[in-house]
This record gives sequence, C-alpha cells and structure tokens, in this order.
Amino acid sequence: MRDVAQLPKAHLHLHFTGSMRVATLAEMAAAEGVRLPAQLLDGEALRVPADARGWFRFQRLYDAARACVRSEDALRRIVREAAQDDAAEGSGRLEIQVDPTSYAPHVGGLTPALEIVLDEARAASAVHGTEVAVVVAASRMRHPLEARTLARLAARNAGEGPGEVVGFGLSNDERHGETAEFAPAFAIARRAGLASVPHGGELLGPAHVHDVLRHLVPDRIGHGVRSAEDPRVLADLVDAGVALEVCPASNVSLGVYREPAEVPLRTLVAAGATVALGADDPLLFGSRLAAQYEDARRLHGFTDAELADLARSSIRASRAAEGTRARLLAGVDDWLAAPDRG
Repeated sequence: MRDVAQLPKAHLHLHFTGSMRVATLAEMAAAEGVRLPAQLLDGEALRVPADARGWFRFQRLYDAARACVRSEDALRRIVREAAQDDAAEGSGRLEIQVDPTSYAPHVGGLTPALEIVLDEARAASAVHGTEVAVVVAASRMRHPLEARTLARLAARNAGEGPGEVVGFGLSNDERHGETAEFAPAFAIARRAGLASVPHGGELLGPAHVHDVLRHLVPDRIGHGVRSAEDPRVLADLVDAGVALEVCPASNVSLGVYREPAEVPLRTLVAAGATVALGADDPLLFGSRLAAQYEDARRLHGFTDAELADLARSSIRASRAAEGTRARLLAGVDDWLAAPDRG
C-alpha cells in the first residue's frame, strides 16, 4: 500500500484554534497563566453525544483553548505549525478557516487580526511548500449583521494565492440561527469572488442541507454527511456541483455516528458527490488529515486508486490557481504510478 502521507492533496476543512498541537496549547496556556481542562491535554479524541449537552462540552473545550491565543506571536505560531503539519502529510494546499472576532481584542481589532494571519500564511507557504490561504468564517451564535461585517473584511482581502482570503464560511452549532438571515453576508462574499463554504448537515439532517443550498448558494459545504439520508437532497448537491468537506473524525467525536465505519463515505462517493476529506479540529478530535485517508482505506475499503480520486476531488474543489491545481494533480498521478509497497 502506498503511503497516504505522500499523496498530494488539498485540505479544505481545518479550523484555526482546532489546528493546534497539544504541546503548543500547553505552552501557550503556561505563558498566559491559564489553567486548562485536563481533557485538552491528554491527547485523547473527544467523544460526546450528538445533542445540546454534547455540543456544550465540545464548545467549552474549544473556547478554553481559544482563550490561550492572546498575541500576534500566538496567531503566527498557529498558522506556521498548521502549514508545517499539513506539508508533512502531503497537503499542497491548505484553506484554513478563521473567525478573527475572538482574537481581535488582543491585537488591535478585526483587521489587524486577519492581516496577521494572512501575512504569516504567505510566509509559511514560502517556507513549508504548502500554499496556505484563508476562509473567513462567521458564527451562527452571533447576530447576522456581524456576519456582514466579516464578509466585507473578507472581500477586501479576496484572492486565490497564499496569504489571501478565498472563501467565506458559517460555523458553530447548526441548531442556532436562521440560515436565511445570513444570506446577505454570503451575497457580499460572492460579489467579491469568494467561495461560499458554510457548515451544514452534520448535527442536523438533510433538511438543513436543503436550507443551506437554497439560501447560501454554497460552492462547498462543511460536512454535509447527513445528505446521505435523503437521496433527493444528495442528488441536488451532486447536480449543483457542491463539494462536501467530509470530516469523519469530527462526525464520530460529536456523536453523529457511533463508529468511524458508519460515516457514509461510500454512499456519498457512489452518488457522485465531490468529497474532500478534512481533519476539522485535530486538537480535539485526535487525528489529522492523513488519518482520514487511512481510515477510508482501512474501514471503507478504498483502494489506492480511489484514494487518489479523493485527493483529486479535494484539489479540484479548492480555490487554488490553475497552476497549483495542475501541479498537485500531476503529483497524484505520480503517486499512483509508483510501485505499491505491498
């Protein structure tokens, strides 16, 4: 079997704070005098039920980690290490998702917070060889007018290269906020040429995926796995050419599926969906990008040729420039042409 860490791929679903290494979080907490919950430092994957109580436990841990990110140096370190970790796992393109709202008070505002991330993304791309672009994300937990503010900030930094904003997202608990109320923010982003990449269809079922399709006109949907429960919704996704950022470790950690083998990866691919595997929040879910490909092989029986197709899907669903896409796709062909290690 070929080494999946050597398979060129794009990583399209990775959250900023959630990308941190456990050791990095521990160092930041010590520097800031923050006492962290032990569960953040034990390296074990989070497992919670798929209900409001489970989400609260997840969010409490995520907020505790985010509270340790209080300086420009901390922001830069997260970007730098995310690029380094992705490069080690064959990712030639990372589109990392960040909501600058939480970090803004520590660095002088929303604009400086985003510009620090973008600046370090450019620098890290040059050093590690993985192109790092940014998705600016709003939160369902806050007022839709705040989403418009973030969309305008994202639009001012729109581009496709390293250190530029390539998309606009909507994250946090799907059970909160009215999807339609965020449509004006996504319209601002689309007018600037940004990809529409909201979350949907993980905590809630196919009806939520339908709402996201209708109101936010997505290019990609973060998760979207619950569309497998309704063939009509899944067919609509395929017909619209909407890619799914599937994060199996997240689905299991948040209790959507009991076991990794229950994630409907085969169903989605068989229906013709464009699937890009992602790690979501490795700090909490305990596995990074390459592990998602390993599980596709080990638990779902994906052959190397099928893993190569998943990698191609991730590259094509990215907002990378044509030159970058061509280079990475050629690398996938080379990986598949190399001898099987047996």
